[in-house]
Amino acid sequence: MAASLLREIAMKTFSLLSFALRFLGAALVVLLTFNPSGYSYFHWVGDAFQGSGFGPQHAFAGVVLLIGWSILIRSTYRSLGAFGLLLASAFIGTLVWLLDAYHLINADSTSAVAWTALLSLAALLAVGMSWSHIRRRLSGQLDVDDIAE
Repeated sequence: MAASLLREIAMKTFSLLSFALRFLGAALVVLLTFNPSGYSYFHWVGDAFQGSGFGPQHAFAGVVLLIGWSILIRSTYRSLGAFGLLLASAFIGTLVWLLDAYHLINADSTSAVAWTALLSLAALLAVGMSWSHIRRRLSGQLDVDDIAE
């Protein structure tokens, strides 16, 4: 009973913290998959193929990341739809352009561009994961896609 009450509260409340947690989760999946620092699944698997060999730990981590990507992409697409995904991408893209125009990011640095692109992707996925909650707050309309368990 307590678990269902907590789930009901979590589904009805949405805050900046809720969005931040979704962003952190999306950033974790994105940055664990690839990042310019050299510490990512991409680099780890690349090193494994060049050296010690691809093992079960690499396959397991790949499956875990694939599950994360599947949840994020499916939820984002179902929440935003094709047109919403296009608008959200345009919003984030023009925001990055604006930040570059005001010299708040360094577009001459390959590393800075990569980090900006990866964090922008995480932001897009977080918006997609949060959009049904945001839309309900703004419009009072509820999105229902699944039958209750």
